[in-house]
Formats: sequence, structure tokens, C-alpha cells
Amino acid sequence: MTTTTPAPAGPPDEERLRRWRLVLGAEGGEGTGCALGDRDAAMDAALGALYGGGPARRRGGGERSAGLGGSAPAVARWLGDIRTYFPSSVVQVMQRDAIDRLGLASLLMEPEMLDAVEADVHLVGTLLSLHKAMPETTRQTARTVVAKVVERLEERLAARTRATLTGALDRSARVSRPRHRDIDWDRTIRANLKNYLPEHRTVVPERLIGYGRAARSVRKEVVLCIDQSGSMAASVVYAAVFGAVLASMRSLATRLVVFDTAVVDLTDELDDPVDVLFGTQLGGGTDINRALAYCQSKITRPADTVLVLISDLYEGGIRREMLQRVAAMKAAGTQVVTLLALSDEGAPAYDREHAAALAALGAPAFACTPDLFPEVMAAAIEKRPLPIP
Repeated sequence: MTTTTPAPAGPPDEERLRRWRLVLGAEGGEGTGCALGDRDAAMDAALGALYGGGPARRRGGGERSAGLGGSAPAVARWLGDIRTYFPSSVVQVMQRDAIDRLGLASLLMEPEMLDAVEADVHLVGTLLSLHKAMPETTRQTARTVVAKVVERLEERLAARTRATLTGALDRSARVSRPRHRDIDWDRTIRANLKNYLPEHRTVVPERLIGYGRAARSVRKEVVLCIDQSGSMAASVVYAAVFGAVLASMRSLATRLVVFDTAVVDLTDELDDPVDVLFGTQLGGGTDINRALAYCQSKITRPADTVLVLISDLYEGGIRREMLQRVAAMKAAGTQVVTLLALSDEGAPAYDREHAAALAALGAPAFACTPDLFPEVMAAAIEKRPLPIP
């Protein structure tokens, strides 16, 4: 972590010793003979509070001890310190480690603590898992934190998603033999420029491009079916943002369904992804079969529908029926995509047997980054091979 922090100028050997001293901590770094300046000493204290001052002096040791304790004021000061000495990406990692290693999740139910943290997708996932237990005063602060993260994600993802899917929808609606009044002259001319005849100053349109009336009136349908078990927290956050973006596109009809052992349809909340997120309940069991049964009942035009199942596929329901439902939807013409994760974290632990069975049915299962998701959706809409990473 310390490699990203600007270092004072000095000989290479001195700088190397400084870094080793910060990595090893006060006790472990004694052998380096490196004295720390005021700023480095403050950084060392912040690292030591979380990761310990050196090797633990106890039987079977080897792990550092840590010392943030359970004091909210002390933790708030520490959060301020790490934001002073480390870049945002490192701060987010240290916050996650503090929550995981030191059990500080309960302190996030205090408004002053939420004001001090660096908000990111993982923090949102933690807040969503806690929000049912939060006092009312903290809940509003938590919504503000979540809203900031959602706004940043929308800025990052919305424009590219709309542009990519608008192009895909246009291409999927094109017809090669349009009526005269339905010809798209701009695209037709561009597609036939190679047939330009200079002597006649004209283009010979060997291939006409246009839109059929029926095609123009048909809206593609997208169903996002999201596993809200605790391990899928980051995926739920990204899916809520994408759901809101897709719902804003008039050429798409978007449905958002979340599930554990129960199924909740959050389509009516899609105008506000923050409301969607606070309508979820991270944790609990998983019944994919029940969720797919609900989604299947809502599909009225299978050939014009893309169903995206976002789950690690650890099924607590009836496995045989789950696979039969996917097979039936595929046979009816529905495009089925299975995402093991929708996040920047890579593939999570998942049920490999179920993933292989779905792939055999023509519903490949793979992890997807948020930046790749628009391309995956575009390919599904156009019914071409998916850009599997």
C-alpha cells in the first residue's frame, strides 16, 4: 500500500529501507535502522492501528496484532488520518480490511462515522446489509452515502450503455427489403458508396436498409434477475444502476427482480436506484428456481426478451426444475445470460456444476465487469455470440 505514497527524496538504498520499515512496522522494522520522519511516523501509526505494530508476540504467532478498538472517536480519527496520508484507492482497501478484520460494521450505524468514510461499492454493500438494523437518524445518512456512489457509477456507465444499446437496437430492427417509405436513406447511401458512378454522379443502391413498421413498434424486453445473497453485494449495486439506465431507454421495457428464498419485483422503483438498493435484503438463502419461475411468468414475447440472471448459482431450490425452466425459455426464443458476478472483482466462488449445466443449455455463465456489460447486452439483443472475457 505504501508504494503509492509520495516519498521524500533520498538515495535509493535509503528509500528502500524506508519502505521496508513501513511494511514491517515498528517492531519488525527495528533491524532496518531507519528512523521515520513526522509524516512517515503518522502513516506508520495508521497502518499499525489496523495491521499491528509488528509480529504478534504470542504462541503460534506470525500475524500482526491490531489496535483500533471499539471507540467511535478513535476510529473516526483514524479514518481521517488514512484519508490524509493515502490515496483514495488505498483508503478503500484499508476501510474494507478494518470492517472485515476488526468487526467495525456496527460502528457504521453512527452518522459521524459515515461522514468520515470514503464511499465505494463495497461500503454500499456493507450499509445495505446493515440498514434494517440502523436507527432512523443513521439511515438517512446512509442513503446520502449510497446516493453519492450511485451518482458516480451513473456518470461512469450511463452514456456508454445508452449509446451501445441504442446502436444494437437499431441494428436488430433493420430490415433488408424495406418498403419505399421505410427506407433509411442515410444508412443506405453510406452502405452503397462503393457503387458510386462518377459519370452519372449517383450511387447505385444494391442493398436497401430500413425499418419495417412492425419492427419499429416492438420494444425489446430485458429482465434482470438478481441474487441478493450477501456474497453478491457488489453485483446488486451495479445491477441497480444498470437497471435504472435501461429503464430510462424508451426502446426497452425493463423489469428488475431480486431474490433470496423469496422473490421481490422492484420494477416500480427503477426511476431511483437508491430506492432499489434499499429495497433489497442482502443475505439469506437462495432459490433460483422460484425466481426464474416468477420471471418466466412475466415474459410475454420470448423472442424479444433478454433475461439476465446474476447469481453465483448456489441453488437452494430444486435444481432439476431450475434447469428445465432455462431450457424452456431458451426453446421459446428468450436470450438467457448468466453472470456469476457483475463487478470489478473478478469471478467469485460459484457452483461449477450448475454453471456447466447452464452452458450446455446455451446460457453461458461467466463473470462480467461493469464496463463490459453494455457489450454483453448489445450482443444478446442482436442474438450474436456474447463477448465472454
